Amino acid sequence: MSTTLAQTPTALPTTERRRWAVLAVVLFAAVLDLLDATITNIAAPTIAADLNGQDAFVQWLGAGYALAMGVLLVVGGRLGDKFGRRRLFLTGLTGFTLASLACGLAFDPPSLIGFRLLQGAFGALVIPQGFGILSAVFPPKEIGKAFGVFAPCLGLAAISGPVLAGVLIDSFGWRSMFLINIVLGGLAIALAVRLLPRDTGDRSVTIDGPGAALLAATMLALLHGLIDGSSHGWTLLPLLSLTAGAALCALFCRRQRNATRPLIEPSLLNNRGFTSGLILGLVFYAAVAGLLLVISLFFQDGLRHTPTGASLGLAPIAAGIIVASIAAHRLRARLGRTLILIGLLLTLAGTLSLLVLIHTTTPTLWTLAAPLLATGLGLGTCFGSLYEVTLGDIDPKQSGSASGSLSAVTQLANSIGAAAITTVYFHTPGGSTPAATHSLAVVTGATLLCCALIRLLPRRPQPQHH
Repeated sequence: MSTTLAQTPTALPTTERRRWAVLAVVLFAAVLDLLDATITNIAAPTIAADLNGQDAFVQWLGAGYALAMGVLLVVGGRLGDKFGRRRLFLTGLTGFTLASLACGLAFDPPSLIGFRLLQGAFGALVIPQGFGILSAVFPPKEIGKAFGVFAPCLGLAAISGPVLAGVLIDSFGWRSMFLINIVLGGLAIALAVRLLPRDTGDRSVTIDGPGAALLAATMLALLHGLIDGSSHGWTLLPLLSLTAGAALCALFCRRQRNATRPLIEPSLLNNRGFTSGLILGLVFYAAVAGLLLVISLFFQDGLRHTPTGASLGLAPIAAGIIVASIAAHRLRARLGRTLILIGLLLTLAGTLSLLVLIHTTTPTLWTLAAPLLATGLGLGTCFGSLYEVTLGDIDPKQSGSASGSLSAVTQLANSIGAAAITTVYFHTPGGSTPAATHSLAVVTGATLLCCALIRLLPRRPQPQHH
């Protein structure tokens, strides 16, 4: 899966001020994507109640966005190479803003799910172009400093975004959290038109359209089977959908072996460390996506908090992610995969503590704050570390394809996790408390599986040329 991350054109903006202005535009777009990827964790119960959506609707709200994002990330970078990064960035940002408007005006569950898919698809066009543009405008000696700004800014967005969404929902209704993107997206478009450097692209670049289509069909079939079966019973239709997904997956794998420019370089899959990292990342990010959605649902369904209260209850996780991300950056080169194990053990401790407290006591946001903080510390320790260590044994010439593959797998894992773990939550009898504990038990099992895979990863990340 290709990205433009490692490509550096010769023409650079003439002033440092202009380079940092370009960074601000790219970061602004990344924050918008992050906010819209996570706001439905807070808003899902309110939206479902207003639109008479069922459990499957809640599952598709988050899974659909991540699915479209993951599939289009596969080809987003190469589309920018072919047609120009600036053009694709503006196209994606404009489409994202219009899709947000459509989400805010949606009239029933199917229309909102469809517009969320469009949001994720256009967002996937924006993100790889932003990384490519930054690699183009910053000289090599400054690129690390530029990307270093992302972690704290996205961390602050991770805390403030759900809180803002909760306040908007409680004050103006759930539609306002989508409609505000008209203002934010419009501002981002205006700045991008003024500041982003022009590039023409290379029309000779080839794109594996059939491979991307097979991947999309595979994921849609698997998700549809999983969600439909859990919601309406395991009748013939969901079983056929899962079978079709497995067959399409086999066709996708065959396509990758035979395509001239495959989405995943076959040689990458011969690298044990990288393949192990992909598998570990798939399990880990699926567990994380399901965990965050289940906690938000429990806060609102079980503890009867408003969206604002639920978002404040999730703040310890976001705070832990920020603190651990900053600390892990300094320890990554020295500890390597051991740092990932530390993060997984912290995540395991926090998840088990949540499970015990919810199962044995009448929990409150205050009593759950400490285990949520521990969970956040574990997640923050793992996020960047897993990415860098997985790329540790990769040839630098393959770093673009490898990092693109890992980013896409992360998004696809989010869609799988949001669907799979909420299936456990919605179909555990006895109310929200046993539903939450069973879901947390699944997350615990997934985390233990990740711990077992640690020894297969590369020992250390490579120097920061990725």
